[in-house]
Amino acid sequence: MAESVYKVIELVGTSEESWEKAATAAVNRAGQTLRDLRVAEIAELDMQLVDGKVSAYRAKVKVSFKYEE
Repeated sequence: MAESVYKVIELVGTSEESWEKAATAAVNRAGQTLRDLRVAEIAELDMQLVDGKVSAYRAKVKVSFKYEE
């Protein structure tokens, strides 16, 4: 098997509904401009608060894709 090289980037997705939808939004957006996505890893979850209430869920996602020659 030939050696491969992958690039890892960090994205933050947001959703007013859930962390799952926030992470999915980040991966879906990355897929629009990057080819050959390989792995997505949830690095961190947090919430945006307004007046003491949750206004958005945020997921920091590490996405890897294969480097092309």
